[in-house]
Amino acid sequence: MTPSRQAERPPLIPDQRRELLLKHLRRDGVLSVQQIKQLFGVSHMTVRRDIAELEQQGLVFSVPGGVRIASHVPHEPSFQTKSLTEQREKRAMAREAATLVRDGMTVYLDAGTTLHALVPHLAEHRELTVVTNDFNAVELLNGARHLEVIHIGGLVEPDNRSSVGRLAAATVGQLVLDTALISTSSWDLIRGVTTPSEQKVEVKQAAMAAASQSVLVAGASKYGTFGKYKVTSLRSFDVIITDTGLTEAAAEGIRGEGTDLRLTSPAPDPDADDA
Repeated sequence: MTPSRQAERPPLIPDQRRELLLKHLRRDGVLSVQQIKQLFGVSHMTVRRDIAELEQQGLVFSVPGGVRIASHVPHEPSFQTKSLTEQREKRAMAREAATLVRDGMTVYLDAGTTLHALVPHLAEHRELTVVTNDFNAVELLNGARHLEVIHIGGLVEPDNRSSVGRLAAATVGQLVLDTALISTSSWDLIRGVTTPSEQKVEVKQAAMAAASQSVLVAGASKYGTFGKYKVTSLRSFDVIITDTGLTEAAAEGIRGEGTDLRLTSPAPDPDADDA
């Protein structure tokens, strides 16, 4: 009996198999574990090991039942749209970020719905200066007379209710910050923090340059996506706060860069059934 072509083919070593898997993912975008098993004639455990190894390197990203290559984010959703998603996760990340803020500090608060959840915690402090490009934060803190609030001005971005661009960055560059709390719509280990908006890059970079400590606060659902413009690498941050949706392999890869990675869990939903 003539052996099949598959049987005649010498087995691939792990590095060859993973390189070929990357090639298929670049073409197809996403593959299921079952597809990969059939593609290489290997076990479920071998596929999972390959995915974990590539994910730790920041080359691929796990999805339920499979794996995908990094996906492009052509534009950001509006503030209104983002405010309706992952609210419990955002509150948990905000609580963790709040532990890095102390009375008397000067803190930069980047625009975005995740950091918007931090605003009530900031209002609890005394002699705190909040520097921000977020109009929503300014409105909420407007009556807090025990705080100093500085809006950096600049070009108004209506959909995200924030200001961006060269003038905004110039204002931040005139300040000395203790901590810069940065948000993002896309991030991963290989490309770092990215954005589809060129106008946002300079503001984020200026805030980080002016700060003694830089903190990224970003949901795990945004990990493994990228925008057109790069802001900075993940190793530029002293602390990264995300949620437990980040896989262990991805977390190991980030920690391997020497960054303090903090994973937060949402508080139990009081409205959920006890059953």
